[in-house]
Order: sequence, then C-alpha cells, then structure tokens
Amino acid sequence: MPNIKSQKKRAITNMKREAANTSQRSAMKTKMKLVRNLVEAGDLEKATAAFDELNSLLDKSITSNIHHKNYVARQKAKYAKLLSTLQ
Repeated sequence: MPNIKSQKKRAITNMKREAANTSQRSAMKTKMKLVRNLVEAGDLEKATAAFDELNSLLDKSITSNIHHKNYVARQKAKYAKLLSTLQ
C-alpha cells in the first residue's frame, strides 16, 4: 500500500479508470460480436445500424485513450469489408 497521500489518491483513481475502460472495451467487443452475427444472418439493415454504433464506440475509444488510432482504423476497415459482403 502507498504511504504518501498523493499515491493513495492515484491508486484509487487508477482503479476507477480501469473499471471505466474495462466497461467501454466490453461494450465495444459486444457490439463487434453483434455486427458479425448480423452479417452471418444476412440482416443488412440491423447490421448497418450496429456498424454505425460500433464506429461511434471506436471513435470514442480514441479520444479516451483506450485504443490506438491505428487499431481503430484497422477494426473499422475490417468491419466495413465484412459489411460490404452483404451488399
């Protein structure tokens, strides 16, 4: 355990940030899975809507420093290509 007051505060802050980041990552992975399942099912409308929501979550993950911009670009391209198989 930290002895210095600022270190104690930093430890608490880190735990809160970790929880927030974990929930955002989990939501993003869930949305990715939803898009994949909808594409496999052949539902273009729902897949497109889920893809738009996924793009929004990915963009937010850049601004909150959860993911690197190149990772986000790669995922967007991957799911856009997957979605284009339906069209």
